[in-house]
Amino acid sequence: MSHELLLLLPLAFVAGVINAAVGGGGLIQIPGLYNVLPGFSPAQIMGVDKLSSVMGHGMAVRQYAKHLDLPWRLMLPTAVTSFIGAYTGVRMLNLMPTQWMRPIIIVVLAAMLVYTWFKPAFGNQDTSREPTRADLIKGAGVGFALGFYDGFIGPGTGSFLLFLCIRFFHFDFLRATACAKIVNFGTNAATLFFLIPAGMVAYHLALPLGVAAILGSLVGTRFALKGGNHWLRRLFLVLVLALLCKLVWETIKPWIFG
Repeated sequence: MSHELLLLLPLAFVAGVINAAVGGGGLIQIPGLYNVLPGFSPAQIMGVDKLSSVMGHGMAVRQYAKHLDLPWRLMLPTAVTSFIGAYTGVRMLNLMPTQWMRPIIIVVLAAMLVYTWFKPAFGNQDTSREPTRADLIKGAGVGFALGFYDGFIGPGTGSFLLFLCIRFFHFDFLRATACAKIVNFGTNAATLFFLIPAGMVAYHLALPLGVAAILGSLVGTRFALKGGNHWLRRLFLVLVLALLCKLVWETIKPWIFG
């Protein structure tokens, strides 16, 4: 086993746990990939991350589907449009800079954090209903927009999905987490449709990391199912705050260090 795998396998496992429980495992895995694999291009890093992540998300969907009644009629069309959006987004990577989006993302994340913090009942109870035609249209729009974001920019997709599933479809945190995994699976799979033909996936790394992500997903889904909404709400707030701090630091760092 290469020294790179020895360093990356624990990170992939922990990322799998976090992704399955609430999303945001990329905060751990992606910086780790850049540090351990300095010779890899951003597209190659994305290839390793996405293949391992899609394996972990697939296991998370399977586990949640075994224990929860998931709204497939709503989430399958949402996953399809997220797939289309993510494929479109990843094809746009070389056509325009992504940096101009960072201030917008920071503002949106801050708004999500404040909204969830000051609404303790947010996501505590599932008050969803049988999806209407309006819900299906809304889901398709959310799927495409967040799919495009995931393919084009990436950080925070899981958190945005979780928040919007609660806000728009009135799920509790647990059901929203499960539904977000379905959409995340679609966005990750879409980027692979671009990255695999382009030869950007290092299978000797991505597949073992995917196995670690699957094992992490088994642990993460168990934590989520056992911990319930109260535990998931706290973890969501911690991860959104961590992502917000990361993006703010990346924004101000060039000003501080020139």
